[in-house]
Amino acid sequence: MSSMNLLPSERKRETLVKSEDTTDERSGKRPIDRPIQEYIQKGVINLDKPAGPTSHEVTSWVKKILEIDKAGHSGTLDPGVTGLLPIMLGDATKAVDALLTAGKEYVCLMKLHTEVPEREIKRIFSEFTGEIYQMPSIKSAVKRETRIRNIYYLELLEIEDKNVLFKVGCEAGTYIRKLCHDMGLALGTGAHMQELRRTKSGPFREDKTMVTLHDLKDAYVEWKENSNEELLREVILPMEVGLSHLPKIVIRDSAVDAVCHGAGLAAAGVLTLESGIERGDPVAVFTQKGEAVSFGRAQMRSIEILKAATGIVVSTDRVLLEPGTYPKGWKAKE
Repeated sequence: MSSMNLLPSERKRETLVKSEDTTDERSGKRPIDRPIQEYIQKGVINLDKPAGPTSHEVTSWVKKILEIDKAGHSGTLDPGVTGLLPIMLGDATKAVDALLTAGKEYVCLMKLHTEVPEREIKRIFSEFTGEIYQMPSIKSAVKRETRIRNIYYLELLEIEDKNVLFKVGCEAGTYIRKLCHDMGLALGTGAHMQELRRTKSGPFREDKTMVTLHDLKDAYVEWKENSNEELLREVILPMEVGLSHLPKIVIRDSAVDAVCHGAGLAAAGVLTLESGIERGDPVAVFTQKGEAVSFGRAQMRSIEILKAATGIVVSTDRVLLEPGTYPKGWKAKE
């Protein structure tokens, strides 16, 4: 992978140690050790969406296959678009918001209305890299107003006559159909999107974790009929995977329950954190066993968190772990 072709969440971070502590094995559990029913309810599927159905229909089918009440997808794909559609299950639907704002990557086949030299296409690609202005199409489900979106990279893969195959890394909420249209205007030829496939969404990739609806159905039947959990644990991932693109902060056992009750994370509760955190950045808070406690917004930069003895370092937006999972290590105000 080119060092330039990286989404913001893929940039390497260092782990910084603020303090050390032990964890009590009697409280909480590692995500892979959850009993299968809890594992499903706190799971996420890296689903390969087929062409045809809507994202909502696919999510509904997942609920029916797994016989669960709740599931939520992250980042709608149009019916004709294929590829990555992360689906959070049960209690993990609370973490959908953390994925919605993550960067995305697509492979797109664009059809030019007139043949254009390769050098011209590359010139337009460079012009459309960085901040661009987009007006959502009339068909879109959002309010039609001009918005700024970041194009992190545009990589030309292949040209055949009027067909241009390219890879694009972009900010969430970028319309690739509109991008093709606008680049066609800039080329002076006109262009439209022919085919589109999503290849990255936050931490998810086209790799061995990606599964089809058939894979999911087969794994569920194997568990129900033969009491074999193995396949189900392969096609469903712990919800923590869906937060792994966010900067990570690991906290003491004694700090967990306060955060589970919605409190901000105090500096004294931090054990390790990742470098590169800026104020206002979304961050994920984990136990020492790797359980997702919450996600929220950093109130200090990494270096400030590392040095802070007091103060709130993360404001809590969404709690993911049940209160009472760890002993109360805080006192309510009188």
